[in-house]
Amino acid sequence: MVFSSHIFIFYFLPAVLLAYYISPRRWKHFILTVFSYFFYGWSNPYFVILMLFSTFVDYISGLAIAKKSISKDDAPVHQLEAGGSRTRWQKNWLIVSMVTNLSLLGFFKYFNFSVDNYNAFMAFLGLSHLELDAVMRVTLPLGISFYTFQSMSYIIDVYRGHTRVMRNFIDFACFVSLFPQLVAGPIIRFSEIADQLQNRTHTLDKFARGAAMFSVGMAKKIIIANPCGKIADTAFDAGSIGMLDSWYGVIAYAFQIYFDFSAYSDMAIGLGLMFGFMFPKNFDMPYKSQSITEFWRRWHISLSSWLRDYLYIPLGGNRKGKNRTYINLMLVMLLGGLWHGAAWNFVIWGGIHGVMLAFERSQGKTSFYNKMPKVIRTAITFFIVLITWVFFRAEDLHSAGLYLSSMFGIGSAQPGAGLIGGIIYQPYYILSILAAAILTWGWTDTWYWTQKLTYKKAAGCAALLWASIGLLSTQAYNPFIYFIF
Repeated sequence: MVFSSHIFIFYFLPAVLLAYYISPRRWKHFILTVFSYFFYGWSNPYFVILMLFSTFVDYISGLAIAKKSISKDDAPVHQLEAGGSRTRWQKNWLIVSMVTNLSLLGFFKYFNFSVDNYNAFMAFLGLSHLELDAVMRVTLPLGISFYTFQSMSYIIDVYRGHTRVMRNFIDFACFVSLFPQLVAGPIIRFSEIADQLQNRTHTLDKFARGAAMFSVGMAKKIIIANPCGKIADTAFDAGSIGMLDSWYGVIAYAFQIYFDFSAYSDMAIGLGLMFGFMFPKNFDMPYKSQSITEFWRRWHISLSSWLRDYLYIPLGGNRKGKNRTYINLMLVMLLGGLWHGAAWNFVIWGGIHGVMLAFERSQGKTSFYNKMPKVIRTAITFFIVLITWVFFRAEDLHSAGLYLSSMFGIGSAQPGAGLIGGIIYQPYYILSILAAAILTWGWTDTWYWTQKLTYKKAAGCAALLWASIGLLSTQAYNPFIYFIF
């Protein structure tokens, strides 16, 4: 089930809001959990079992870690002392949680990737008879990358003493399964909403802002992201494409992935507000960035901060010298690429970002680049991001190479390539690209725009919502990109 669907808007959302607000306080998390599991199991009910198993393991692990020792006379604590020593018992339960989560993520996300690479290696060695059967394939559960990272952050923070343990299983299950951010983020850390799970307010202002964010997010998705996606799909699936068309296509994809993913985040944050939760901001106008370092402070903020706090800093961060800092940046971005997808083009995508992060750090703030006008730095950063998006969008490395060749005029397009222009340069698509550009560089982020609602803004949000619903009825193309991650 997706937010931008009639089933969600006219049936699921009204039902869960009604059930939530008429239920007594002690039942609210149970209601949210039941509806969230229904939401998650809509596409495949078997995936619910997997998430429930992961939730149960982390719940038990958290309780076990909250014990000072294995002694029966030692009473459990609500929160461990930060920086204090840990017993072997606590370390073992941390390992149980980490191994369970990473094993589930690794198997479901990287089994097919491993099989394909194994078969390719066997074929290279001339041992085709040792290849594994192609029918051995695993279906990737929706959102497993998001709720796995979310649950892991809980266990790590409990172990570090940064947050208290959750003793009520329903409350913890509600945290893991909250449907607004379940399948495509933002990645919510337990410490960010621990207090809200115990006590949060429900106000008309909060609900109104949530409805406004949901409406704007829906408009960004339906009115901007979807038509840009059609342009990008046509360009990347063409096989042979001209130079101008290829740049047009990758720019369309840059707008599609930004407005698609930020729209989902807007809707998720808006839905959270409707139920009294304040989720963290996930985007901050990333294409206004003047460096790749700044880009990762603005793009998918919940993931970049998660990788910083739970991977980059534990690896040593920038505390062990320049060379180690560069290595750590590369490792984090390579793993970040693999987190997005089990394919070598995602590794290349992450690697390029890692190289740029290391390069920018090596240059410092007094480099020639930092003396350039802001508009030039922004344009250069966007250019680099566009190159990396080719690897992110292409089906494989070969396709990425062909597309990049078209962008830089290497080789020649096939005779029929010019026909693509008749599709991608229709007035509707051109207007969508122009609107995306204006909103990207000439507007403000939804997070800030909705902080103070006026009657005019509320009316505009209502108009955007109904316009989006109207267009939704005419569009057959309506994917959410990050559902596959």
